[in-house]
Amino acid sequence: MTRKLTLTGVFTALNVVLGMFIIIPMGPVRAAPVQHLINVISVVFTGPWGIVQAFLSSTIRILMGTGSPFAYPGSMAGALLAWLFYRRFRKLSTAAAGEVIGTGVFGSIATLPIIMVIGLELEFFYVLAPAFILSSLIGALISWILLGQLEKKGILDRFNNERRP
Repeated sequence: MTRKLTLTGVFTALNVVLGMFIIIPMGPVRAAPVQHLINVISVVFTGPWGIVQAFLSSTIRILMGTGSPFAYPGSMAGALLAWLFYRRFRKLSTAAAGEVIGTGVFGSIATLPIIMVIGLELEFFYVLAPAFILSSLIGALISWILLGQLEKKGILDRFNNERRP
């Protein structure tokens, strides 16, 4: 438990710091591929704590002005689906696919109430959904490549099978 909590803090910090440098501004949306990269890595290493990481990272990014309220539905839906897919199939590719589907489809649909409350035109959704898909696709692909290298070198197996005191 302490290990996963610590890793959640580390992944949150990485997400916030790296996310400051790679942002794709699209009006009130600030797409952050790093968010999705870290989400996938986080769920592989910490399981459902990856969803907590997505929430904390989104909150900190919003407070710092590098994120928008659209960060919540996108990142959390992506992390949730990435974790569920990885838990079910135990394949890195499914975790990456879960992030893209969760963010690009479910996350973008979940932004509709925010779009209406903020008072944006509904057509904004047609800009937002492709931005979510592109951002999550970039981050998920990079995470899949990085995690694949860790898996190939046996690091993931050693990490997951290491005896805990």
